[in-house]
Amino acid sequence: MPTQSNKLAIAAAYVVLCVVWSSTWLAIKVGLRDLPPISFVAIRFVIAVALLTAVSIGRVRLRPVRRSDYQLLAFTGLLMFSLNYPLLFWGEKYVSSGLAAVLQATIPIFGLLFAHLLLPEEPMRWQRLAGALLAIAGVALICGRLLDRGGILAFWGGLGIVIGAAGAAYSNVLLKRNALELAPAMIAAWQMFFGIIPLIALGFAVDGNPVRFHWSTMSIFCLLYLAVIGSALTFLLLYWLLPRMTVTNLQTISLITPPGAVAFGWFLGGEIFSLWSLLGGCFVLAGVWIIFRKIKPAPRPEKLGEQPSAALPRA
Repeated sequence: MPTQSNKLAIAAAYVVLCVVWSSTWLAIKVGLRDLPPISFVAIRFVIAVALLTAVSIGRVRLRPVRRSDYQLLAFTGLLMFSLNYPLLFWGEKYVSSGLAAVLQATIPIFGLLFAHLLLPEEPMRWQRLAGALLAIAGVALICGRLLDRGGILAFWGGLGIVIGAAGAAYSNVLLKRNALELAPAMIAAWQMFFGIIPLIALGFAVDGNPVRFHWSTMSIFCLLYLAVIGSALTFLLLYWLLPRMTVTNLQTISLITPPGAVAFGWFLGGEIFSLWSLLGGCFVLAGVWIIFRKIKPAPRPEKLGEQPSAALPRA
């Protein structure tokens, strides 16, 4: 039976995750004023890998057991950190932080489709299909408004974020199908490691030497906030919560984060959202809610390496 102090700790960790993941979208937007997107992503996760590895030394196994595990981590790392995050950061140059969060919330929609194809224990159901179609309609509405109001770059920025979300969802489903005998924090660290290798090379080729970037006080703050608080801390909090909360309850973060990001963007970033964009966002969140509403797994501790966080849109 959880004690009162344990309940408070769980609630505090949950609230911190919601607030931090809601705020990271605006931190990306502000940091992009001075830093180029590819190198911004690469440097962020170089710092995060170092932190996750440092806190794992002496506590958990650092290396995968099988050689094939490296291949899986490399491929999923490329999808998550070489595809998803660069497209997200690039897309936020032309799309508001709030809409970026809403578009990234399509991760569970794509995860539903990929799970139907790759996981026999998770077949498609009509209710979930209806939720997916409703969310897709919301994405189409948002992208259509971006094309009308923001121009072609805003449209491609929004579409790029959705494509990145599909890559992230596929990565998560592959990890769920091939459970690794490795602590979740090190799974994330190895994915980041493999994902940032091509980004570092591409960053030097496209963005130039990082020493010559415009390292303003605000850009440094955004980088450190995203790397330390938005990546390392949140991953550790998430994996601390996994055995203490049901996956269904954790998945509610995906419904809180996008409205939270819109609120941060409006209140602190001065972002303005059209009625049609907000309506499209409501469609996306309603679709995600329909999918999650039907998921009622029995409470149980998560297996080592399992990735129930697949449904959580993180920035």
